[in-house]
Amino acid sequence: MADALQNNLDRWIAAGILDRTTADRIRTFEQSRGSGDRLRWPVLLALALGGVLLSAGILLFVAAHWEELTPGSRFALVLLMVAAFPVGGALTSEKFPALSTTFHAVGTVCLGAGIFLAAQIFHLEANWTNGILLWAFGALMGWLLLRRWPHAALLALLVPTWLVSRWFYVSKQNWDRGGNFIWEGLLLLALTYLSARTAEHESPERKALVSMGGIALLPCAIIAVLARGELARSYTPTSVPTPNLILPWLMAIGAPLCLAVLMRGRAAWRNAFSAVWVLGLALVAPHRSFLWNDWDVMGFYVWAAVGAVGLIAWGIAERRRERINLGVAAFAMTVLFFYFSSVMDKLGRAESLVGIGVLLIFGGWGLERLRRMLVARVQEAAS
Repeated sequence: MADALQNNLDRWIAAGILDRTTADRIRTFEQSRGSGDRLRWPVLLALALGGVLLSAGILLFVAAHWEELTPGSRFALVLLMVAAFPVGGALTSEKFPALSTTFHAVGTVCLGAGIFLAAQIFHLEANWTNGILLWAFGALMGWLLLRRWPHAALLALLVPTWLVSRWFYVSKQNWDRGGNFIWEGLLLLALTYLSARTAEHESPERKALVSMGGIALLPCAIIAVLARGELARSYTPTSVPTPNLILPWLMAIGAPLCLAVLMRGRAAWRNAFSAVWVLGLALVAPHRSFLWNDWDVMGFYVWAAVGAVGLIAWGIAERRRERINLGVAAFAMTVLFFYFSSVMDKLGRAESLVGIGVLLIFGGWGLERLRRMLVARVQEAAS
């Protein structure tokens, strides 16, 4: 039984719109209908891998034979590559919707390649970030016309990529001197994506955003801290004036919060607390020692633990399993980082190995038991 339908039935029963007998009949009908129509995971895995490999193979083929083609053949190949897959998606939309979605996703990927290849064919000397913007616009048009989740996922990936690329192009900065606001803004955006699914709002697009946010959250958090620490200060200072950073900071913090308001409505007030936590990294990030072997970085570990516990509490409050799992993983990583950076070097070799073994066995067992208990409580509350 899909979680979205179950939640809707519970809400309708509570509101008096449906009685339990009718809700049970709807549930039974959808279960019997879904058992025959729903694709099995091997089919979905084959479609996903096939789409990725097909996109990579086409791009590699074009790159390998690009120099051998005439300009006319190059442009014809670009047009064929961009147009063929949407046509295939349209032809299979009724008989095989999953395959149609795959074709449309591959077509949107090929659109980005076609934009940059067309610029190379006609020797367009322009801002290369405009190509990413056109690609994002194409993904937006695809989502508005078809309402397929791959277009929404590509749009959610391309828009931040364009904003970051635009900043580096305009400010003439290197990737290692880009500014703290970039990674802290991406961290807040990952938290916004992670909170896209709620009990009242379920859709394939929101599931894709949650997956993207979960994948990007921990790497963005680690890099955001490193950007605040000694790693960023080992380079020469940036030449960007402070007044010019006001608008980027407003975009880095305001854009994810505005997106949270659009997706979550009144529930976006919890995202404001996540923004406070992200901005608090500036106060606790270690500055004196990149190796983190001093006890003066205790504030950072405490703040990281607070963030992990807050993510777990957020998942409990909104009955979201993925936030509980990710929060437990973040807390475990915080403890391990603290042990390796501030405890292990103060012990002997044997004692440090015993300590990490005890920490992994008993600490991991305790965290896993706590995680299962919280997930079971959330599932019980949802049912």
